[in-house]
Amino acid sequence: MDKKIQQAYLYDFYGEILNEHQRKIYEDVVYNDLSLSEIAEEEGISRQGVSDIIRRVDQKLLGYEQKLHLLERFLAIKSEMTQMHQQLEKLLADQQLNQSQKESVTCISQLASKILEQL
Repeated sequence: MDKKIQQAYLYDFYGEILNEHQRKIYEDVVYNDLSLSEIAEEEGISRQGVSDIIRRVDQKLLGYEQKLHLLERFLAIKSEMTQMHQQLEKLLADQQLNQSQKESVTCISQLASKILEQL
């Protein structure tokens, strides 16, 4: 997984645990794509200070993930739901289903789509 994507996912899951200062700086790096120099100037600290905060936050977020595995579980569920939805779509294309079966498969497929949208 790309580092920026991983950082964004980890922040989404565990960001509320960080203090406000850490959240602001991390959001500027991950979501706002600001450079260390821009953040340092904005926050009134050195580039090294910004770099240290980012490194510590990365370690903290990874530590939470290693203990709680929320991102790992989320990605597994999303993958399995995607596979289920694909199989349901294949089943719907099967001409051997009767009308009642097609309605049931359609309903399940729609529920799977809604779940995937929420993920």
